[in-house]
Amino acid sequence: MKKIKLIIYREYITRIRKKSFIVMSLLGPVLMAALFVVPVWVTSLEDDEDKLIAVVDSSHLFRQLLPESEKIHFLYLENYSLEKAEKEMAKNHYYAVLYIPANILSSPIVTLSSPKQPSLSLRMHIVSSLKSQIESFKLIKKNIDPEVIQSVKTDVKVGVVKLNDDGTREVKSSDLQMIVGFIGGLLIYMFIFMYGAQVMRGVIEEKTNRIVEVIISSVKPFQLMMGKIIGIAMVGLTQFVIWGVLTFSLISIASSLMVKDNSQFNQQVQSISLMNKANNSQSSSLQADFSDNEVSAIFKSLNQIDFGVMIGSFLFFFIFGYLMYSALFAAIGGAVDNEADTQQFMLPITIPLILSIVLMSNITTNPEGPIAFWFSMIPLTSPVVMMMRIPFGVPWAEVVLSGVLLIITFIFTTWLAGKIYKTGILLYGKKVTYKDLYKWINMKN
Repeated sequence: MKKIKLIIYREYITRIRKKSFIVMSLLGPVLMAALFVVPVWVTSLEDDEDKLIAVVDSSHLFRQLLPESEKIHFLYLENYSLEKAEKEMAKNHYYAVLYIPANILSSPIVTLSSPKQPSLSLRMHIVSSLKSQIESFKLIKKNIDPEVIQSVKTDVKVGVVKLNDDGTREVKSSDLQMIVGFIGGLLIYMFIFMYGAQVMRGVIEEKTNRIVEVIISSVKPFQLMMGKIIGIAMVGLTQFVIWGVLTFSLISIASSLMVKDNSQFNQQVQSISLMNKANNSQSSSLQADFSDNEVSAIFKSLNQIDFGVMIGSFLFFFIFGYLMYSALFAAIGGAVDNEADTQQFMLPITIPLILSIVLMSNITTNPEGPIAFWFSMIPLTSPVVMMMRIPFGVPWAEVVLSGVLLIITFIFTTWLAGKIYKTGILLYGKKVTYKDLYKWINMKN
């Protein structure tokens, strides 16, 4: 046991002192925080630009009818052709020219000319504005009051309520649970692949440099393999903790800086809330549970996710999933002389992990289905799939069963990898086949 501790210490200290580890530990959180912060920041920059749209309306139907926003304004040009408006675009500082043809009611196609690429939000604003006005014109033409049509339009929302065994009710947000499950499963997939491959490359490097011949004279092959696996696992956990703390800190700091001037955001939320109050006649006992304010609903859903269970489950399935796969990666590294020879043995090991990611959409959209259940029980896919299911609320019996099967498989794969590792670690110059691996596994001490 003392020798295993020394190997663990050596693997851990050697790897955390590498420049690559330090750089990735610091750069990773910055990149992850940027994925959340940069899109919001870019959107805010885009919204800060005032856009003056010149309107050439050949139909003479839409004058002063297109709704403006805080940053989008329309200037209606009289007796102008499209060509003339486009020529004067730079002189008059138009952001774009909107041309509405005379036959807009029969052929609803308009042209937006601009020296810049118009943003998606601007195009959607124009489309929605024209669409509502064209619909109103057509209704009036058929002697139908547009307000009558508008009054019968209903926006239906489905609120998910989970009925617990003790009779209590929980409001659930399926979209948020799907995102959390997706992130949890993807992180385990990424860490298992990344650090499992490190184990394999480390074994191949020591074998190629003949360092292992010196080490084996002092420790048993199994001790060397387990020390290397556990040492790199501790490196992975250390990096995960660093990433988690720094990412959370960076996002919190960036969010606090970005929401200082949030008056525009509050106005948008209020306008959305006013629009959603068009349908006030719902008399259901669930009405108190579901808020019209989407922002408060998101925070309410976040509070309903037990992040303590999520983190504990993540650590358990990451550790044992990593140990199981790393033992197999170490066996492959011990069986070959160079990394190019690993491809024939890598495919059967990586297929279950890749399959769990391929089925991610099916699992997150139907977490109670047979595919999600069985793949969360199969040990080779359960670390990723079970993490996708846990945010939706999985019975503890299924979680425990999945964990027990994973531990049993880890013990078996460790024994299997140990048989291959101790035979192949000192074997050089031979092209190993599956037949050779079978012989090594059945070889008696």
